Amino acid sequence: MGKKNQRTSLTEEIGVPYARFSSHNQKEASIDQQLAACRQKAKDLGITLIDSYTDYAVSGKTDKRPSFQRMMRDAEKGKFKYVIAWKSNRIGRNMLEAMMNEAKLNSYGVRVIYVEEDFDDTAAGRFALRSMMNVNQFYSESMAEDIRRGMEDNALKCMVNGSIGYGYKKDTDGRFAIDEKKASVLAEIYQRVSDREPFVDIFTDLNNRGIPSPSGGKWNRSSFHRLLPPNERIRGIYIWGEHRVEGGIPRLISDELYYKVEEVLKTKKTSQGRHRESGDYLLTGKLFCGYCNSPMTGVSGTGKSGKLHYYYVCQKKRTAHECKKKNVRRDAIELAVAQAIKDYALRPESIEWIADSVTAYTKKLEEGERITFLQEKLSGIKKTIKNIMTAIEQGIFTDTTKERLLELEKEQAEVAKQINIEKSNIVSVSREDIIAGMSTFQDGDIHDKTYRIQLFDTFLIAVYLYDDEMKIVFTFSGKNKSISFPLDASVLNKDAQTNPENVFVLPPQRSTKMKAYQP
Repeated sequence: MGKKNQRTSLTEEIGVPYARFSSHNQKEASIDQQLAACRQKAKDLGITLIDSYTDYAVSGKTDKRPSFQRMMRDAEKGKFKYVIAWKSNRIGRNMLEAMMNEAKLNSYGVRVIYVEEDFDDTAAGRFALRSMMNVNQFYSESMAEDIRRGMEDNALKCMVNGSIGYGYKKDTDGRFAIDEKKASVLAEIYQRVSDREPFVDIFTDLNNRGIPSPSGGKWNRSSFHRLLPPNERIRGIYIWGEHRVEGGIPRLISDELYYKVEEVLKTKKTSQGRHRESGDYLLTGKLFCGYCNSPMTGVSGTGKSGKLHYYYVCQKKRTAHECKKKNVRRDAIELAVAQAIKDYALRPESIEWIADSVTAYTKKLEEGERITFLQEKLSGIKKTIKNIMTAIEQGIFTDTTKERLLELEKEQAEVAKQINIEKSNIVSVSREDIIAGMSTFQDGDIHDKTYRIQLFDTFLIAVYLYDDEMKIVFTFSGKNKSISFPLDASVLNKDAQTNPENVFVLPPQRSTKMKAYQP
């Protein structure tokens, strides 16, 4: 009876691996090795891989990588939720590029997971970069307030604010006008969907006719997401933020056809590729069993009441039944980790310590051997050029002198370029800006999903979960330095009596007692 009323199943987590190999560097892991490592990582985390993206003999110094660009386009279309790469240097030509690409993928709802990363060497640098991004966001938000006021005025006049939408164009007065060609395609799509024609047949026909999709490329299943219900703009409703004006823009589809399509979509057996909001596991790739170090993966289960619950389960326990770790509620542990980050990493003394550590690390990089060597070389070249110029001023000027001067000037430019490249890889952010950027996190609400994602991406390397405590490895501490936080495992889930896994709920907000690594 218990098995009938309580079942547990893997929640679908879709991901893709990305691998790159530069032919000039034979010491790098090969494409096959990288893909094998990515597949094993995906298996450990319960992620289903649906495709692979590989670039052969392409340098990391350029983002002109065909498969990488295709992956970014597919990410924007919502084809997967995770990208798994061997190291961050696969994702970008340097740390800054990698982080920017990570941020772009995150904006598409895609999380990046690395198979290998030496956090001991890169922790401070990574944290400095994330701090810089937060600082940029902090300052851009104040500018955004001014921009938003202008957009509010536009909204009151039903003028275009941002994206126009398929089937419309911007008129000379800044208002919405009908794009007749695209509007006719939209009307055709609605009619065919209302007749229950499969999406695959519709987009295949549109592609065969050479009609570009809203993104300008080929049509696919995800191309219909923003065109079909619940998109009410096409009924002539102006929508921007809380502004909603009936008849505020030209109508493209009749109410009768719109509601007919809406009903067809409700009765379809598949979700047309949409990801369920409730199916996201924000700690995927960062949550590990404290007893066996196996990844904890997302599963879902239906209780006696029929309500769907979401958990993290030790992968070794799920597959081999060889670990004692109890399952834990997804929402409870995510809130507990977020609260722990706020309680520890965002204390005033922690912020001060982090700012000092990051600026010290940045200074160390700036004084590194490579840059010092190049700067000394540049200084020597400048000194030689100065000596030649002195000789010229004294009347000593020959073809050999001229040729040597040209060589030195060319070498000077090349060394200066190399120094700039080296410095571009260094994240330079002031102590004051780090403090200001981190302070923006202090007033966030851990129940806000977007805020939790920002906390996990900025501060978290890993969480090792026991039944009575969790050990957190922060980005600024290095992977061998963890901080322990107690957990109250005595509060059982209300379904615990019928749940053989004995799932327990962690209190989302509580004070913490530090056991190790105080800054």
